[in-house]
Amino acid sequence: MKLLHLDASALGSHSVSRGLTAAIVAELKANNPAAEVIYHDLVANPLAHWTPVADASDPVAVQASQMIDEFLAADVVVIGAPMYNFSIPSQLKAWIDRIAVAGKSFRYTANGPEGLAGGKRVIIASSRGGIYSEGSAAQPMDFQETYLRALFGFLGVTDIEFVRAEGVNFSEDHKVEALKSAHASIGVATRKAA
Repeated sequence: MKLLHLDASALGSHSVSRGLTAAIVAELKANNPAAEVIYHDLVANPLAHWTPVADASDPVAVQASQMIDEFLAADVVVIGAPMYNFSIPSQLKAWIDRIAVAGKSFRYTANGPEGLAGGKRVIIASSRGGIYSEGSAAQPMDFQETYLRALFGFLGVTDIEFVRAEGVNFSEDHKVEALKSAHASIGVATRKAA
């Protein structure tokens, strides 16, 4: 199994999503000891934001090629995606701009767009200070999980799982319960990926 692990939280050791992705990857590795893991800390080593590059030997183009190749080769992708201002961190968006490539991860056809990156599993560790899940008053402001689900669906990925810790800024007790619930859901997400 080829596993691609990405973290995008700027909070370092205080990050909820980083703790969740580490636990997800540890469980996947325990279930698949021979798994090959590629890791990118998108904050410590940020990608340049998308701009047109004419020369394939340009370092930005080389890095972009590496990102799409790793994504397409992965069987499982584990992404730490905290909610920042109702959406995702710009560091994660810069990675997405490297993998959403016409002709590689999707194509346009006479019948509309077709995803080319299916057959893989994406597990997203979602952390949120408030509560935005279905049925909550703040649900209409969720441009994090809805965006990620739509984006990966557009690329042809239908096997998407969210491990969610939300309301972590309400109180310390609420954070503890949110983390307990998120960690309990990791086993379900990783068994499906095995």
